[in-house]
Amino acid sequence: MSIKIKDLTVTFKNNVTAIDHADLEIPGGIYGLLGENGAGKTTLMRVLTTVLRPAGGAVSLDGIIYCEGNYPKIQKKIGYLPQEIDLYPNLTLQECLEYMGALSGIPKDKCRERIRYYLEKTNLTQHRRKKMRQLSGGMKRRAGLIQALLSEPEFLIVDEPTTGLDPEERIRIRNLLVDFSENRTVLFSTHVVEDLTAVCSQLAVMKKGKFLYSGSMKELLRETAGHVWTCHMADERQARELERKYHVSSKQFSENGMEIRLISRERPEIQCAPAQPTLEDAYIYIDRRSSLTK
Repeated sequence: MSIKIKDLTVTFKNNVTAIDHADLEIPGGIYGLLGENGAGKTTLMRVLTTVLRPAGGAVSLDGIIYCEGNYPKIQKKIGYLPQEIDLYPNLTLQECLEYMGALSGIPKDKCRERIRYYLEKTNLTQHRRKKMRQLSGGMKRRAGLIQALLSEPEFLIVDEPTTGLDPEERIRIRNLLVDFSENRTVLFSTHVVEDLTAVCSQLAVMKKGKFLYSGSMKELLRETAGHVWTCHMADERQARELERKYHVSSKQFSENGMEIRLISRERPEIQCAPAQPTLEDAYIYIDRRSSLTK
């Protein structure tokens, strides 16, 4: 399955353009959507889930054009975990998921089987009899993911799925999404670079309603190679001076003072060594390359 977006434009009543003539193709597997808050990621997902109608452009899902007449057909193929979710506070977790499954038309026995499987995969089995209002934020997040998975959609859209989770649970959820993405498409939207490094090889970088990059992670890292450097400073004062001239992506204290990682389009005018770029470096480079030191 693939999703094709052509010249997509979304504007709001206050004349704010949330998505500006964007083109993108989302292939099968896990596809990352990376960008800061306000980049337009959530607006894009609302379009893809048929919640929001664009002002212009075209979107298709596996050849099905997004239009009002096709929305019911498209909705049956989609599962969605929004950034904010509030699921029936007075129901238990088990009752809530069974109800969501019934709304999706899943046969009762099959629904319970899937609930049992996903509760185990998300480490929520022991909490299934708790009221939804009693669950922590991280538990509600995992419950929201289960409801998105229950219908086993062909196209799963998840908005910040690891928000509020501890490191162990984040790994568990990422592994679950990798397993689920076999023969399906998963759009994984986040501002947490580490999550995408762990699960996907294709991604798009979004900023102010436009795509700064779309393609393979390997190619993005290749574009960034030669623009990331490391150096050592004796103390914090020297590090601050360096920050006035270069974009410093990280600072770490070491036995020899402070190790600085910086991004520059050309070799800095200080003693430094080239460094292997990470996805975080690449994101910063793509996002700010027009303003980086030349």
